[in-house]
Amino acid sequence: MLDRVIAIGLGFLLDAALGDPHGFPHPVRWIGRLISALEEFLRSRFPKSPRGERTAGRLLALLTVLISAGAAWGLLWFSRRLLGRWAALAVETVLCYWLVAARSLRDESMKVHAALAAGDLPGARQAVSMIVGRDTAMLSEEGVAKAAVETVAENTGDGVVAPLFFLALGGAPLGFLYKAVNTLDSMVGYKNDRYREFGRCSAKLDDLLNWIPARLSALLMIAAAALCGLDARGAARIWRRDRRNHQSPNSAQTEAVCAGALGVRLAGDASYGGVPVKKPTIGDSRRAVEPEDVRRANRLMYRTSLLALGTFLAVKILILYHL
Repeated sequence: MLDRVIAIGLGFLLDAALGDPHGFPHPVRWIGRLISALEEFLRSRFPKSPRGERTAGRLLALLTVLISAGAAWGLLWFSRRLLGRWAALAVETVLCYWLVAARSLRDESMKVHAALAAGDLPGARQAVSMIVGRDTAMLSEEGVAKAAVETVAENTGDGVVAPLFFLALGGAPLGFLYKAVNTLDSMVGYKNDRYREFGRCSAKLDDLLNWIPARLSALLMIAAAALCGLDARGAARIWRRDRRNHQSPNSAQTEAVCAGALGVRLAGDASYGGVPVKKPTIGDSRRAVEPEDVRRANRLMYRTSLLALGTFLAVKILILYHL
C-alpha cells in the first residue's frame, strides 16, 4: 500500500513537470472514443423512446466504468504478477500521472492570459473556446478573462482534487472509475433533446461521485487562499452564500471560493450554441475581472492541489500504520 502512496506522489510530480504533451497517447482520449463507440452501438439497439434511451444510457455508464476501471486493474495485476513490484509501481505512477490535470489546466488557461496580455482579443477568444462550452465569439476582454477564471476554479475540483481523492482511496483503478464517470458527464450529461434521457444516468453519477470531493476542494481552496495572500475570509463568506448558485450541486463550490478570494463576480448569463441561458451570479463585483486574475486563479489551483495531495496522502499513511 505504501507503493500506492509513492505512485500518487510521483504521478503528481510528473504532471507538474510534463503536463499533457500534444501527440502523446492519453487514456482519457481512449475513454472518449469508447463512449462514442458505445453510444453509437447502444442507440442502434434500443428504442428511441424516453425509457429506451434511459436504459441505453445506464448501460453506457455501466460498460464505460467497468471497462475503464477493469483495464487499469488488469494492467496493474499483470505487471505485478509478471514483472514484479517495481514494474507495478512504475505502471501505477504513469496511471496516476495520466489522471491529474493540473499542468494542462494551467497551460491552456495561461494561453488565454498571454493573448489578453498581448492585446489579442480574437486570439484570446479562440484560446478560451478550447476550454469552455459557452459561445466566445462576442465576449469582451473581461468576459474572456472571467470564463478562463471560472474554468480554472471549477476544474480545480473535478480535474485535480477529485482524482487525487479517488487515487488515495483506491489507487489507479478507482481513479479511472472516477475519470470514466467525469468523461461520461462531459460528453453525454447535457440537458438537451439528444441527451436529456440518454445522459441522465451519467450526469447523476457524476454529481454523486463529486459530492464529497467538491466540498473538500472548497475547504482546501479557502486555506490555499490564505497561503496565496488572497482574501480567505471573503472566500469563506462567498462560499457559504453562493455555493448553491448553479444547476449542478457541485460546480459552484470552488467557483464561489475563487470569486470570494479574488473579490470578483463570476458566472451569470451566457450563450450556448447561440441560445442565451440565464444563470445566477457568484461573488460580489468589488472590481472588474482582469487578465491577471487567470494567473491568480492558477496559483490558487496549485496551492489547493498541493494541500489536497498532502492531506490525502497523510491520512492514507496514518490509516496504513495505525489501523
